[in-house]
Amino acid sequence: MNLNKNLIKTQMSRNNLFCNLTTCNNTFILAALLNDDAVGGDLKTYIASEEEVENSKQWFVIDANDLVLGRLATKVASILRGKHKPTYSPHYDVGDFIVVVNADKVKLTGKKMLQKTYFRHSGYPGGEKITPVRLMLQRHPERVIESAVKGMLPKNSLGRQMIKKLKVYAGDNHPHSAQQPKELTLN
Repeated sequence: MNLNKNLIKTQMSRNNLFCNLTTCNNTFILAALLNDDAVGGDLKTYIASEEEVENSKQWFVIDANDLVLGRLATKVASILRGKHKPTYSPHYDVGDFIVVVNADKVKLTGKKMLQKTYFRHSGYPGGEKITPVRLMLQRHPERVIESAVKGMLPKNSLGRQMIKKLKVYAGDNHPHSAQQPKELTLN
């Protein structure tokens, strides 16, 4: 059905044509051609400017005491990406800064404390290093949370930029009090 919008507008008024087409099966298509508001008109996708993105960044502090590792990591990754903001855009780093304290007191469910391992390789033949999670929590508890969150971020330069906004500390204290982070409680 080839219709010229301008031709239809010149031949009949909007109201008259719309009333005459109500009995037709293609009512919505023709009405939409004449009425731009029915289709969306001048709606445009909102894209935040760099200035808005930088001014909207906040600092949050999360106490990981008795929180489950995976549930904590999903919330942290979502905040780092900025999905909680109305200005979220997948190709911008619009997320906030997160400080996680008490990383050594995080919980794991099921048999993960016995079965979960971390793998790394030196690059040389036979250079595999496998570390159980219980040893990692004793030696470097911040790496456990960093690794879990990093796995939930995009695997590209944007994800590498986002992970830099995560600050994890084993104890109660952190050196970011000058940024005045807000306390964030997770369920």
